[in-house]
Amino acid sequence: MVRMSNVASYSSGISEVPLSGDTIGANFDRTVALFGDHEALVECATGRRWTYTELAAAVDSLASGLLELGIRAGDRVGIWAPNCAEWVFTQYATAKIGAILVNINPAYRTSELEFVVNRAGVRLLVAARRFKTSDYAAMIEEVRAGCPRLEQVAIIGDPVWNSLSETGRTLDPAALRGTELSADDPINIQYTSGTTGFPKGATLSHHNILNNGFLVGELCRYTEADRICIPVPFYHCFGMVMGNLAATSHGACMVIPAPGFEVEATLAAVARERCTSLYGVPTMFIAELAHPDFDRYDLSSLRTGIMAGSSCPVEVMKQVIERMGMAGVSICYGMTETSPVSTQTRADDSIERRVATVGQVGPHLEIKVVDPETGSTVPRGVPGELCTRGYSVMLGYWEQPDKTAEVIDRARWMHTGDLAVMDDEGYVTITGRIKDMVIRGGENIYPREIEEYLYTHPDILDAQVIGVPDDRYGEELMVWLRMREGAVPLTAASLREFCAGELAHYKIPRYVHIVDDFPMTVTGKIRKVEMREQALVLLGVERPPATSD
Repeated sequence: MVRMSNVASYSSGISEVPLSGDTIGANFDRTVALFGDHEALVECATGRRWTYTELAAAVDSLASGLLELGIRAGDRVGIWAPNCAEWVFTQYATAKIGAILVNINPAYRTSELEFVVNRAGVRLLVAARRFKTSDYAAMIEEVRAGCPRLEQVAIIGDPVWNSLSETGRTLDPAALRGTELSADDPINIQYTSGTTGFPKGATLSHHNILNNGFLVGELCRYTEADRICIPVPFYHCFGMVMGNLAATSHGACMVIPAPGFEVEATLAAVARERCTSLYGVPTMFIAELAHPDFDRYDLSSLRTGIMAGSSCPVEVMKQVIERMGMAGVSICYGMTETSPVSTQTRADDSIERRVATVGQVGPHLEIKVVDPETGSTVPRGVPGELCTRGYSVMLGYWEQPDKTAEVIDRARWMHTGDLAVMDDEGYVTITGRIKDMVIRGGENIYPREIEEYLYTHPDILDAQVIGVPDDRYGEELMVWLRMREGAVPLTAASLREFCAGELAHYKIPRYVHIVDDFPMTVTGKIRKVEMREQALVLLGVERPPATSD
């Protein structure tokens, strides 16, 4: 239990490792010069492999092709594709010439695609032909007439893409060296999920994401000998920053197990490629641990990895350490708007620290916990809203200064919207989202606390608690449960019996809903907004008026 203190909930990250003032391209070139013969990228689905020298040739060729096409620094280049080598080429090629890469969610439908392309002013769109049930090429044609600033589309593997890649091979590479870029230039736009309104484009600089990727890698103790399995999507910071940039800033190898997350492909990639690090959101690790053939895969090469993206259940974290051998696994916390990592557990932290907190503030960053109503910093041990300041805070939301001002205050503190508690040693525990807090009969209830207890039930695979309207108490609790295979589904009565004496009566969910899967974003975050909408239908409750940002 976190005890109250008279010390303020503020902490700053001290580091002997300085921040880099490089652009991403300059940093990448330095790695290539040092580790040219080392393997840099493996695409397991196709068996393709690149050393750093070979990857640099592909990146420079594409960058030169983009220049030949007329793409210049500051122009927006969209990418709409699952994880693949061409995504990596595009990430580094745009960085080389200063074009701003616009990440487009692979799960988007036509209306969302059109919105982002127009809002960001995308000139060139790089896309896969299709992914799963989505025919990207057809969807692009459907909206193209409504995207007046979209000048060119390059479908990966088609003539336009091939021309971009091949044309650059004949051009003078000196043209790339002549591009004047600043580390403070915007280089990436990532659109938020838009669960409460229209998506907003978090605009990130070279300085933001290069340093964040590098410093996250430093805390994972990466070297050129590491091989990082990256099943999380590149379109999100978890994949392209904590994965790709952490790897290339250390000379490590990026391993792409599959275009999208596949349990068997991920386990096979770790075993076959002898990966030393594995990434994932909690639901990914849950699926891997529950796979019937889990014990058949040799995961002995693993030493570390990162679990992030959403709240990390304590029981799952313990299994990752014990059954997967990831003794150095790190919990990272952050958000797209902070590039993304603000706090991280360290390799020498105790297991208790790594399973119960999201670590301490990252190097060169500041964090504080404030009263959401007054903005005053609260004492340690008192819950409040977590805020972050430093090199990682985004430049702002693309062409939306009003929305930027709503989350970044005059002192450049980013207000995360997450509820947190800081202990006496600066370790942070995330207790939930301000918007997820349930007020039942005047009692403030934090779903995370209840979820953590439910994970101790032997038949519960995953649990998510939400608030639903109630005439008597204002709100009542509902839990969505995923049960282990073959388990008898819990009822409200049997759940109440399990919780009795362990949770206060008002924290015991009144409603139980058994599901096979939760509604999720492509990055593996639970969509509680959608769960609440479905719960209203299940309970026959009239839908409240819609709200927006």
